Amino acid sequence: MTAPLLDVENLTVSYRIGKRWIPAVRDFHLQLAPGHIVGLVGESGSGKSTVALALMRYLGSNGRVESGGRLDFAGEDLLSKSDAEMRSIWARRVKLVPQNAGAALNPSMKIGAQVTEVLGAAMGTGGAEAEQAMLQIFHDVNLVDPEKVADRYPHELSGGMQQRVVIAMALITNPELLILDEPTTGLDVTTEAVILDLVRGLMAERDTGVIYITHNLGVVAQLCERVLVLYAGEIMEEAPVEQLYALPRHPYSLGLLNSVPRLGQSKADSRLHSISGNPPALAELTRGCVFADRCEFVIDKCRVEKPPLEQLGDGRAARCFRWEEVDASFLGPAVGSSEGERVLQRDDADTDTLMRVTNLKKHFPVAKSLEDWLRGRTPAPIRAVDGVNLTLRAGQTLGLVGESGSGKTTLSRLIIGLQERTGGQLELLGMDIRNSVRERSPDVLSKLQMVFQNPQNSLNPYLSVRQALRRPLVKLRGMTPAGAEAEVAQLLRRVNLREDYADRFPDELSGGEKQRVVIARAFASDPDLIICDEPVSALDVSVQSAVLNLLARLQEEHGSAYLFISHDLAVVGYLSDVIAVMYLGQLFEVGAASDLFQPPYHPYTEALVSAIPVADPHHKAERMLLHDVLPSAQRLPSGCRFHTRCPRKIGAVCEEEAPPWREVEAGHAIRCHIPLEELSALQHSFPRSEEIG
Repeated sequence: MTAPLLDVENLTVSYRIGKRWIPAVRDFHLQLAPGHIVGLVGESGSGKSTVALALMRYLGSNGRVESGGRLDFAGEDLLSKSDAEMRSIWARRVKLVPQNAGAALNPSMKIGAQVTEVLGAAMGTGGAEAEQAMLQIFHDVNLVDPEKVADRYPHELSGGMQQRVVIAMALITNPELLILDEPTTGLDVTTEAVILDLVRGLMAERDTGVIYITHNLGVVAQLCERVLVLYAGEIMEEAPVEQLYALPRHPYSLGLLNSVPRLGQSKADSRLHSISGNPPALAELTRGCVFADRCEFVIDKCRVEKPPLEQLGDGRAARCFRWEEVDASFLGPAVGSSEGERVLQRDDADTDTLMRVTNLKKHFPVAKSLEDWLRGRTPAPIRAVDGVNLTLRAGQTLGLVGESGSGKTTLSRLIIGLQERTGGQLELLGMDIRNSVRERSPDVLSKLQMVFQNPQNSLNPYLSVRQALRRPLVKLRGMTPAGAEAEVAQLLRRVNLREDYADRFPDELSGGEKQRVVIARAFASDPDLIICDEPVSALDVSVQSAVLNLLARLQEEHGSAYLFISHDLAVVGYLSDVIAVMYLGQLFEVGAASDLFQPPYHPYTEALVSAIPVADPHHKAERMLLHDVLPSAQRLPSGCRFHTRCPRKIGAVCEEEAPPWREVEAGHAIRCHIPLEELSALQHSFPRSEEIG
């Protein structure tokens, strides 16, 4: 066997809270060989990032590695190294790629200067040699036009380009160990697919050992060889990826896998499984199993005795007294699909039109440069939304998907009134809605609400939950203070929160609890339409499933319609009745959610769906990766806007003529030059939930 690059045993990491040292990670172990990749999964707060920092010896001043553990890197004991010795290792041999690439880059320095600075500090390379190495690594990470990228500032790059720059900075010194901490969480699915392929290729070429930290079980299934499942600072299970996904041996692993929405799974078929409760506070851990309070397999012994990490053979281990009884038959989307728990789908033919969007446009003007002033010309505007037509029926969910920069959020802000439209009409319940939210009547404001991606930024930190919920009840529904007080308790119950949460402040809530409060506030005015802009993308998979179930149930109870925006097609497919695919300010496909996975579909839709990382290691899809970057909305391509990236382009007609709408069947249409029969012959069906796992 190859000697391990990283060999960790009995690693315990503590943080100082007040005058106490609280163990955040306990008895962690890991072996990683060169050229191999291990996945580290678990909910927020499980200790994943703490492990990453501890492995690098990069903990803050309030953190420490307790004595008694071992941390060997390439045969060297890192725990005995001085800070100066560790700086030498950080410079060249061990690199960390963080989740937020934008925060990792210096906003005041050009990209090229930042990368050559790293090369100079680590290897003493400068001048033309450093610049050539920088351009080569940019080419290796698939950055288009490296010279131009090097001359830009971070804010001039997309999120995917920023992430590739950070990976390039990490790889330019040829590190032996690469730690990736949620590197694709904030990226759309096509960019994520390119980044994952990049990691695979570079790992094979450079024989780099990789630790991949994420809560995305689809990414782990498609990328990793082994998986460690963390919960409350302890390893719950360890196994080769194929074995873990086929037969999890810990209830927590089983719960995580069951929480993942599968392709083709719908609210009309079943609810999603979710893990009830919340992780324990590290300062209040009991002597028993840390997962006992949330476990469906719990017995009395679990509450009084801590289970050991038992070796099961074949390289597997599980921390559970009942690991032999964890039944793989519980795996799959059928969990919770009994008749009493199903969410009924509305018949669109029996519902009235709630909202109609006609030729909606938003063009952002661009300030004139000195050259523009001298030449007497006006620069072309940014066509963020460029002629969108949509119809949404009462009680229906319309899913809106597309890459970052496609115009999804701008469209939602036009509808909600946070931005004024350049042209087009917007009707709600037959009424023409004014441009700005300031011009709208309280009646219109009450009928139209929004749930944003980040619940932390959606709540005033100085207002209690009670105050946050009471405000729309009084302002928009005209309730008396006494009536609003009673309704606050009712709203909290509807989103599965106890009434005592009313007296808590946002910083006393978990991410999932904050999002539930935000959803309760959106429903407070009894709206007809709620716009959900990436409402679950920042949440753990188990919390995500609970929030999706909540949205489906509240929709059935209230009859509200949703405009649901996301780059996760499995999530959109679960909650939506109709899906619209958006690219560069225009819609390219509109149809029933059930049609999204069956050809013919637009080549852009095909690329989006094929890039989804499926939570099944045996699923190897024929993917259509979009390597080129999204064109500028200021300099739109002629003809079909997708032709510069389309793998199925048929010739000059795509480059010169705007494509027509082609009707597949009633309610399903595609904007494409390729005849539907040819698309069907070229394309494949994507596996549905019952075919996976």
